[in-house]
Amino acid sequence: MIDIHSHILPGIDDGAQSEIDSLQMARAAVNEGITKLVATPHHRNGKYDNERDSIVRWVDTLNELILKEGIPLTVLPGQETRINGDMIAELEDEVILPINHTKYVFVEFPSDHVPRYASQMLFDIQVAGYIPIIVHPERNQELIEHPTRLYEFVKKGALTQVTAASVVGKFGKNIQKFSGQIIEANLTHFIASDAHNTSSRGFAMNEAFQLIQNDYGDDYVNIFLENSELLIDNQNVNRMEPSNIKRKKFLGLF
Repeated sequence: MIDIHSHILPGIDDGAQSEIDSLQMARAAVNEGITKLVATPHHRNGKYDNERDSIVRWVDTLNELILKEGIPLTVLPGQETRINGDMIAELEDEVILPINHTKYVFVEFPSDHVPRYASQMLFDIQVAGYIPIIVHPERNQELIEHPTRLYEFVKKGALTQVTAASVVGKFGKNIQKFSGQIIEANLTHFIASDAHNTSSRGFAMNEAFQLIQNDYGDDYVNIFLENSELLIDNQNVNRMEPSNIKRKKFLGLF
């Protein structure tokens, strides 16, 4: 299994705070059946700025430590970038790090809204030759209230990644229900952990895939697993025809 979203690098954001924490996360990942893990530290989120060259060096150092400890896990370089007006310039200047040096770029929205320029920025990223992946859309308040916006982003070429912990209800029943609706409407393409530690923000990947298998079938599980492999190999991922989530059906509001 490949996990494309984690905060395993020590001491650089709100994830692992020490090398000991990173090794604990590495062992927990292996216990989940994960063989490759993408380190995606925060960048431009208002608190942390982790640029491309630094991340690559930190990943190399962590892989050496993991190898020394005999843990069968490979960490790959990535980055979780908060959407901002400088993204195209930072891609051109190699400040932003696409996932494993591929054409895929993580884009994070603020938790409470979607910036007005988001649609244009997602378009501009594609014009620049990259494919934006909106991370954890199920935890964005505006998308919860106006799911048509998510449909429009996906219809226009953006991909999305839902968090495993959201699928299994660790962020609450409302987010769990919205996660299921996103999956059922073919509005997401990846399931990843967004793990920050081994306690409050763990991996939950096996639990999530078991639930997806039970509720939506083997085909969804296989597509999500394959897409993560295709992503890190810089191949085109599977996309199913998306459909709109009707707000009147969401959380029984209407």
